[in-house]
Amino acid sequence: MSESVMIKVEKLNKSFGDLHVLKDIDFTVKESDVVCLIGASGSGKSTLLRCLNFLEIKDSGNIVIEGDKIESDTHDLNKVRTKVGMVFQHFHLFPHKTVIENVMEAPVYVKGIPKKEAMEEARKLLKKVGLSDKENVYPSKLSGGQKQRVAIARALAMKPDVMLFDEPTSALDPELVGEVLATMKELAEEGMTMVVVTHEMGFAREVADWAVYMHDGKIVEVGHPEELFNNPKEARTKAFLDSVL
Repeated sequence: MSESVMIKVEKLNKSFGDLHVLKDIDFTVKESDVVCLIGASGSGKSTLLRCLNFLEIKDSGNIVIEGDKIESDTHDLNKVRTKVGMVFQHFHLFPHKTVIENVMEAPVYVKGIPKKEAMEEARKLLKKVGLSDKENVYPSKLSGGQKQRVAIARALAMKPDVMLFDEPTSALDPELVGEVLATMKELAEEGMTMVVVTHEMGFAREVADWAVYMHDGKIVEVGHPEELFNNPKEARTKAFLDSVL
C-alpha cells in the first residue's frame, strides 16, 4: 500500500468568539486510510472536518492536502474542494432536481464535463449506491437512507481523492443506518481515503484503520480500533467508551 500522505494537519486552532474549539490539532491521513473521529458532542470533531473542507477557516496552523499547503487567501477553495468530497448529516440535496440531476450538477457546472458524459457517470454511481431505479425521482420521495446514498453518489461524482463524512447516519431512522454504512464500507474496501465523524462504534471498529478520540478540542488518543476500544491508554478515552459501548 502506498504511504503517500493525503492530509496533514499541524497545530490547527479554531475559535468561535471566546470558544476555543480546536486546540493545536496534529493529524495525518495517508492514502486509503479510513479514519474515524469519535468523541462526545462538542469535542470539535465536526469543526475539524469542516476545516479540512475549508467550510470553516482555521485561525492558525497548517492544513496540507496532498503536499499542498492550503491558505484561504491564496488558493481557490472551490478547486480544493473538488479533491475533498463531503457528505453531511442532513444530505443537502437540491429538492427541485431529480436524483440524477443532483448527482450530475457539480461535474457539469463546476468541472465543465459534457452533460452526456456526466449522465453516464451519474448512472454508474447510482448503480454503485444501489439506486439505479430512483434516477428520475425527486428527493422528497426518498427515505433518509436513500437521500444519504444519493449524497454519497453526488460527492463521488467529483472524483475526489478524499471523502469526509460528518455523522452521515445520525439523522437517519435506526433501520436505515445499515444501508448507508454498507455503502461506506464498500468505498473503504475499494481503497477510498475517508475521514468519518461517527457515533457508530461498530462501524469504527470494523472498518476504520485508525480511531481518533477527541475531547474538549484536543486529540486525546489515536490507535487501531481493536487497540483503542479494547485497551484505551487514556482514562478519558476509557470513560467515553464505557459510556457508549
